[in-house]
Amino acid sequence: QVQLVESGGGSVQAGGSLRLSCVASGFTYSRATMAWFRQAPGKEREGVAAIYIGNMATYYADSVKGRFTISQDNAKNTVNLQMNSLKPEDTAMYYCAAAPGTYLYGSISSQTRQYNYWGQGTQVTVSS
Repeated sequence: QVQLVESGGGSVQAGGSLRLSCVASGFTYSRATMAWFRQAPGKEREGVAAIYIGNMATYYADSVKGRFTISQDNAKNTVNLQMNSLKPEDTAMYYCAAAPGTYLYGSISSQTRQYNYWGQGTQVTVSS
């Protein structure tokens, strides 16, 4: 069965960095769109970054451009999110998502309804 297992969350001061990882299994990883979403208390889940494994095309939300980098490792079926210059407003539960066999691009890749599978989430807390 499909599994997405996130790791790497934690607490950091503003300006600091964290790296999230998501190990995927149970589907053809090389033809999937993988993404990171986040959800803060009382807010809707929002797409942060996405990557289509087939051609490495990426998408970033405006709020994280220049600070976050999504990358992937084919050999390990792993998607990473490097988060630098963290701000208190980045505090949220971060979720890995997968859309197997689907090429999502642009803002479409930030839509929760495009993704079939979700991880359990990992908490990121940024203090000022």
